[in-house]
Amino acid sequence: MQRRHFCHALLLSAGALAATAAWPALAASATAEVQVFKSPTCGCCGAWVEHMRAAGFRVKVTEVDDTTAARKRLGLPDRYGSCHTATVAGYVLEGHVPAAEVKRLLATRPQALGLAVPGMPPSAPGMDVPGRKDPYDVLLIGTDGQSRVFASYPRKAAG
Repeated sequence: MQRRHFCHALLLSAGALAATAAWPALAASATAEVQVFKSPTCGCCGAWVEHMRAAGFRVKVTEVDDTTAARKRLGLPDRYGSCHTATVAGYVLEGHVPAAEVKRLLATRPQALGLAVPGMPPSAPGMDVPGRKDPYDVLLIGTDGQSRVFASYPRKAAG
């Protein structure tokens, strides 16, 4: 009987430790401020800002005539460009990056420049076109300017 109690206590302790370890990342994503640089006339950028707010991010918008300067200042190569550039917790976000991927970035904290969705895919957040599910990739941009796929959309159904 003592062995059963010990194992139960050990499992509870491991669960509590895992929850405690995950808490800073969850709290960081909930309180992280996203600084967005966008054109004052771009409606899809505004829709992306609302997508981020709906996901729990605080968002500060700075309207600029040309986002290329912000992208360049942050060290993001032009080949990853889109219609708006943002920063969060030391990372660069370029284009219509889904909030779920930003939260995953903040939870995993990889050594990287940030995330990008180059161009303006019609099924990305803020670009939503009813009935369209065009595939696109969210790229993780390394500090060397190289990229790898961080996530692909639309997501495949499990099973």
